[in-house]
Amino acid sequence: MFKHESIETNSGMLIVLTLVAISIGGLVEIVPLHYINGTVEDVKDPTTGLDSVRPYTPLEQRGRDIYLREGCYLCHSQMIRPFRDEDLRYGHYSLAAESKYDHPFQWGSKRTGPDLARVGGKYSNEWHVQHLTAPRSVVPESIMPNYPWLKATDLDMSDLRDRMIALKRVGVPYSLTTVEYDANVKKFGESVAKTLDINRAEDNLMAQAQAGNYDGNPANVSEMDALVSYLQVLGTMVDFKKFDEDYFIQFR
Repeated sequence: MFKHESIETNSGMLIVLTLVAISIGGLVEIVPLHYINGTVEDVKDPTTGLDSVRPYTPLEQRGRDIYLREGCYLCHSQMIRPFRDEDLRYGHYSLAAESKYDHPFQWGSKRTGPDLARVGGKYSNEWHVQHLTAPRSVVPESIMPNYPWLKATDLDMSDLRDRMIALKRVGVPYSLTTVEYDANVKKFGESVAKTLDINRAEDNLMAQAQAGNYDGNPANVSEMDALVSYLQVLGTMVDFKKFDEDYFIQFR
């Protein structure tokens, strides 16, 4: 066997052995992909047969844009790993299907703050507004910056259609035509298909903002409305109580 020192002092041998190690590692990861049907779980509601995971509504998508703009991903991951401690703290491990409409996905590995993959519905809208405005008023040990301008800033909807069309081009099934709308009805149900119609994007956004009243001010639609709507949907699309405990193991 080669001594460790002899490998490190021989650049040619080090390069060759490094390439061998990388090749073996690559093959171990790539080859299995040719023997499975897919890497994204098939998640349909057992009672309706419709897809559980849907694209974001216009309001939620704008909230996600703000989440990215403010750099929230730098301190919060959105990926729960399949370990017991993560399951106990955050809930069921993250599914690939839950991120299939995310461009880019927000998995991450940095957790200065807690993982947000299942934060939806965990806190009230009021809590989120207060937490974003003055984090230490609800979590004294928090080092998160204040974001008071979100509630005071009206949401920009001028390029809403363009943003949705751009996402459509990379595979998010927003609809522009009747054929695409009908396909979404079959896939997600009519109520969801309506929210994915680019032709009604602004009306859908306004309707959801007014119904949800996320920032507590129904008089206008703020960036806070959008961001809270996005946070409140995270991890809520799949109802894990409807599936057998070992159902998703087949996809791993």
